[in-house]
Amino acid sequence: MQKRYIPILAQLALFLLFFAFMALIQFTSSDMPDNDGFYHIKLSYLMRTEGLKPEFYWLPQSILNQNEFYDHHFLFHVALMPFTFGDLRVGAKWAAVTFASIAFLAIWLLFKRQKIPLAWLWAIGLLGISDAFLYRMSITRAQSLSLAVLALACIYLLERKHIHLAVLSFIYVWLYNAFPLIVALSVVHFVAVFLVERRFDYRPMIFVVGGVLAGVLLNPYFPNNITFSIHHILPKLTDATSVRVGNEWFPYETGQLLKNSLPALVAFSCGILALGLSGRRMDIRTAFALLATLLFGLMLFQARRFVEYFPPFALIFTAFAFAPLFPDSQPDPNSNEKIPRWEFSSFLQENFALIFLAIVVATGIVRTIPNARDAIETSKPYDLYAGASEWLKLNTPENSLVFQTDWDDFPRLFFYNTHNTYLIGLDPTYMQIYDPSLYNLWVQVTRGEIKNPSTIILNSFDARYVHSDLKHEEFLAVAGDDPGLKEVYRDKDAIIFEVILP
Repeated sequence: MQKRYIPILAQLALFLLFFAFMALIQFTSSDMPDNDGFYHIKLSYLMRTEGLKPEFYWLPQSILNQNEFYDHHFLFHVALMPFTFGDLRVGAKWAAVTFASIAFLAIWLLFKRQKIPLAWLWAIGLLGISDAFLYRMSITRAQSLSLAVLALACIYLLERKHIHLAVLSFIYVWLYNAFPLIVALSVVHFVAVFLVERRFDYRPMIFVVGGVLAGVLLNPYFPNNITFSIHHILPKLTDATSVRVGNEWFPYETGQLLKNSLPALVAFSCGILALGLSGRRMDIRTAFALLATLLFGLMLFQARRFVEYFPPFALIFTAFAFAPLFPDSQPDPNSNEKIPRWEFSSFLQENFALIFLAIVVATGIVRTIPNARDAIETSKPYDLYAGASEWLKLNTPENSLVFQTDWDDFPRLFFYNTHNTYLIGLDPTYMQIYDPSLYNLWVQVTRGEIKNPSTIILNSFDARYVHSDLKHEEFLAVAGDDPGLKEVYRDKDAIIFEVILP
């Protein structure tokens, strides 16, 4: 075998290792681990079958209405398109496995380009750094590719490849609305350079900001993308909305974080210790990784969804911090020294770093993989609301609006039924920002605070069909007493009412 093929085969082997472990986690259950994945894979299917910009009319009373729609995951949906042939559920699960493996390989590439000893083993450590992180990487959402982009951004920042940074920033804007993170990384790099070398290096920030601005202005959804950012992203950054979107926007309790991300916290602490043991002045890359990890740590303390960034960056920082303490295990090909007779003690001494790190990584994997699999096993049934969606599709007029009692039911309803339109979905603030008074009225209705809600559902929301899970007991109680509502469908998961007022 020619030597030039060996690195390619090594990269392929590492990718397949990541792929195998992530598949082991993903397919512990046939169900999908997150609601939003249903929306993403279905919209990607529509993009493949109807064009890259299908007419989006399914949330007419939100800032994602037909006239203002902005696909803030555009390139992510394009990347999903190859997985939309055949069973969409299976395709979505394989997409999550693939994208997570790409992200892990990107971090390995960062280690390799920075000449970190045992780069491959540090990268494998991602599989044991946090079970919450692995769970997030198993969801069919854009965070895996987002992590890959940030890993590449680290490479280009440290190697001062400014044109690459601009192009990557442009792509990131089209990929995912978390693109402010790449700007944050460029600021962190600026601070690291100043702290270590006492100089101001504005160029990376200028190229990153330039790429972001180009991605915003030269966007297939311009100017709706700007309107969306103003209406949606800024209020959350400034805490201008009182609505917190699901559990992922709440922080972990201390006990939870210690349970699901202990290896990441230990790794970060060991990285801090290594800074003192090395006896050297901290270099730019280590200072950069430390500051980036602190940034993502602060974000994690605000919202658990950022567990997708803190653990891998904690590992990156630790690898950088320990690099001076780890001898390069690669033999010198030009050395003329004779190979000494093999002895266990000398082998142990010469390969202590490799053996120690391998034991730590293996321990983390043994602890973390089963926990991630257990989390996947708790996923809601794949066919949740499939029966209710089918009834709506067969028994209601096309494009008729469905009033839901829960905003996060939309992805599954949309997945099974694009025949109807829906009142609220993806994010409750999309409706709250669009019409605050209507949103507040919806909250009152769904909480069962309004008797005989049929009149409001028809006149204020222009809906004749109501979908609810069976957990909204207060609403179901008043709906059952409302002569204007007729129960037309029920199964173990959902109930549908029809408004029978004239």
